[in-house]
Amino acid sequence: MKQKCKAKVKDNIKIADGIYDIRLETDLAAYANPGQFVGVYTSDASALLPRPISICEAEVDRNCLRLVYRVVGKGTDWLSKKESGEEVDILGILGNGYDLSTADEKKEIILMAGGIGVPPMVELAKKLSVDHKVSAVIGYRNSETFLLDDLKKYADVYIATDDGSVGFKGNAVDALGEYKLNPDIIYACGPMPMLRAIKRYAEEHDIEAYISLEERMACGVGACLGCVCKTVHKDHHSHVNNARICTDGPVFEAGEVDI
Repeated sequence: MKQKCKAKVKDNIKIADGIYDIRLETDLAAYANPGQFVGVYTSDASALLPRPISICEAEVDRNCLRLVYRVVGKGTDWLSKKESGEEVDILGILGNGYDLSTADEKKEIILMAGGIGVPPMVELAKKLSVDHKVSAVIGYRNSETFLLDDLKKYADVYIATDDGSVGFKGNAVDALGEYKLNPDIIYACGPMPMLRAIKRYAEEHDIEAYISLEERMACGVGACLGCVCKTVHKDHHSHVNNARICTDGPVFEAGEVDI
């Protein structure tokens, strides 16, 4: 389901340096799957396209979408100032998320995320935990471990920090060895260097891996062509090895994309 509609702000809270947690009351919550996103329109006339923001949780019982976002420009700065009771225009539900059926009968399911790639893992962990045991390896810069308590509701969580202030000192991929984790399947979201490392790790160990490339999205609706990535297979429309992350993804099988 995809439509443009108004959503009422229920709350909008700063949870870390430059990171905000907003809940939007909207019927679209019932149609959201892990890894999908919405486009948020701002009042800035120079920003005609919506800002794509990943869905952290679909709280169907509260009729709310929960978005956790980083302030990186005028659009997200505008959003961070919205107060309870105000309305925002959103477009959703967008993108192709994680296919939960790929986890069937997998022995060791590992979620991996870093930075603003952490929020989508909450809904993914919640859905997978219904039928599977889930572990998550999460990378942070420092002790500002936002959303950690949310993830712990649904997964065994292992932490890596750049400065060693919490958990293992190092990156999330190295933390797999540190914590003696042997994934059969990986679901990941995070900065591009992390995703490249996960792709290499999965190829070297013959592991099935699915990665979200949402970091590179711009408009989120396929209009700007700013999120094109190279793929192994040719697109059947353009006959070139390209895919638009916002419409063909953002989640891809790691071996299908050249990053």
